[in-house]
Amino acid sequence: MKKVLLIPDSFKGTMSSSRICEIMADSIRSFFTETQIVSVPVADGGEGSVDAFLSAMGGERVEVTVKGPYFEDMTGFYGIVNGDTAIIEMAACAGLPLVGENRHAEQTTTYGVGQLMLHAVRRGCKKLVIGLGGSATNDAGTGAAAAAGVKFLDRDGKAFIPTGGTLENICTIDVSGIDPQIRSAAITAMCDIDNPLYGENGAAYIFGPQKGAGPEMVKILDRNLRAFSETVKNSMGIDLSGLEGGGAAGGMGAGMCCFFGAKLQMGIETVLDTVGFDDLLDGTDVVFTGEGRLDSQSLRGKVVIGIARHTKPKKVPLIAVVGCIEDPIDSVYNEGVTAVFTTSRAIIPFEQVKLRCEDDLRRTMDNLMHLFQA
Repeated sequence: MKKVLLIPDSFKGTMSSSRICEIMADSIRSFFTETQIVSVPVADGGEGSVDAFLSAMGGERVEVTVKGPYFEDMTGFYGIVNGDTAIIEMAACAGLPLVGENRHAEQTTTYGVGQLMLHAVRRGCKKLVIGLGGSATNDAGTGAAAAAGVKFLDRDGKAFIPTGGTLENICTIDVSGIDPQIRSAAITAMCDIDNPLYGENGAAYIFGPQKGAGPEMVKILDRNLRAFSETVKNSMGIDLSGLEGGGAAGGMGAGMCCFFGAKLQMGIETVLDTVGFDDLLDGTDVVFTGEGRLDSQSLRGKVVIGIARHTKPKKVPLIAVVGCIEDPIDSVYNEGVTAVFTTSRAIIPFEQVKLRCEDDLRRTMDNLMHLFQA
């Protein structure tokens, strides 16, 4: 093998995508010392996305003082790749780990995310990639919009910064003051869910409980998101009610679209576009991908299938190394996957799997290398 491309997702709860790349690469080099190995750790938009992109592409990590989930000052960060593309994970300043057990989705804000966006464009970035994973918020991205210059006015005409608990107080939205550099930037939001903004499958009902919202607060948050949607329709002429992915990150998917003109895109497609995956395939003998569990959700276009749809037209073999297989997955072969191998070597509890996962992956890769060597 002259060239191998590694592009795995993380194995949730056990190994990061960067660590998986390291283990795969070590195994390949122990059998094929002259092989060129290109590693592209997959970022899903949540915590660790910036580091994954920087690991794959190089670039610069930028630290900035911004507002945290409760409007407190904190150090946020983003990455710059390709010279003019900012990678921003909203979890860096509005993420669930930042609030610990102090979870109040009705009070938290995405204001710091807007500050990161502003800092990036003022550094000369023309493209922004915003990861929408791991949020502690339910403000529909209004905090980020306020930081960028959007004004939210109550019934008395007074400007305020909404949170999930005060969205219903917005009577008028004035977008005329949005920063011109933000307005002209090309913005993509990484979004792997299709939940709507509100309703029984919306942001509040599906994701509110993990952000500290009890049954009554979930109802309030959902009501406020509905009110927000109506205000956007009346003030901006934009209908968010049927937007797939609008409920991502506490409604920030919807906010990214209506305030910033962002494109909501599956995380893997964003990764492939940003790293120039199709060009990387030139001269590649085989691609290795993988994820913790291959199941029916995988077939909806997530990492393995997303990659297969690019390797298949170029006739590059794609091998998926996964933690386990939970559903019949025969259809993955029609999508372009060449073969699937599982690292599971024994039926044991997950807590034991965590202790041996790296060794199991290494042994699986070694077995594959024996096959390639033969």
